[in-house]
Amino acid sequence: MQFKGLYTAIVTPFEKKGTAIDYDAYAKLVELQVQGGVAGIVPCGTTGESPTLSHEEHSELIKRTVKLVSGRIQVIAGTGSNSTSEAIELTKAACADRVDAVMIVNPYYNKPTQDGLFEHFKAIASVSSVPIMVYNIKGRTGVNVEPETFVRLKAVPGIEAIKEASGDLGQMARIQQMAGDRFSMLSGDDNLTPAVMSLGGNGVVSVLSNLYPKRMSRMVAFYLAGNFAEGNKIFYSLLDIMQAIFWETNPIPIKAAVAHRGLCASDLRLPMTSMSPGRLQEFLRLLDQTGADA
Repeated sequence: MQFKGLYTAIVTPFEKKGTAIDYDAYAKLVELQVQGGVAGIVPCGTTGESPTLSHEEHSELIKRTVKLVSGRIQVIAGTGSNSTSEAIELTKAACADRVDAVMIVNPYYNKPTQDGLFEHFKAIASVSSVPIMVYNIKGRTGVNVEPETFVRLKAVPGIEAIKEASGDLGQMARIQQMAGDRFSMLSGDDNLTPAVMSLGGNGVVSVLSNLYPKRMSRMVAFYLAGNFAEGNKIFYSLLDIMQAIFWETNPIPIKAAVAHRGLCASDLRLPMTSMSPGRLQEFLRLLDQTGADA
């Protein structure tokens, strides 16, 4: 499988007060991404509020995503956990649902050693029938997958990509230098996309593309073609809103944005709460100024 291009970390729309998943709205969101030309979508990630999904909801959402996409783009299902055994079960279920790949976040809260991280990813890879993307995000998990650990992971069959969201470009350069011959590296931060791709990265797993799949698909395509001048024109036209979608904890702002566009309700599940009123007004003004996707 080739990991290259724009992947949308898709939101999970809920009915009133975050009760049930709104599958009608979700189907429209998925189709928006397909028509927007993205390479793939990533359900059940942080942006999709995976920590508050039940195992039944997690499985059903992935099944429906695969069915809705129907092979037109890639589906990379988030199946990570801070419990290796739970991540294995979620991965097995996603494989049975015929996803194209799975994304495994580095374990959060329990802060394993580098040996523990290596064994965690190795154990999951041993049972996965699809390629694995390792998701490295120290800011949310409290532990960093060091470049040297990625070098060790080169020997593990099935691990093929890295979503790098450490925010450390120096580390990303080292990973690319030491393991870029084995793994595709994707930016985990919208606003670092051109920098990561200039280092040899292959694309981005994006939050903003929930709203702007067409514009961002063109941007990433320019970068992949080596045309950074044209890619940067699009990048800078979106930079302010790229930064604004992280004014509060993701996915609070992006949920407000898709709701403002009439794509789904803004409801989140606790402990996530709605955007603060003053910030929301400023955010929506900026969103309107940025304009529609085209």
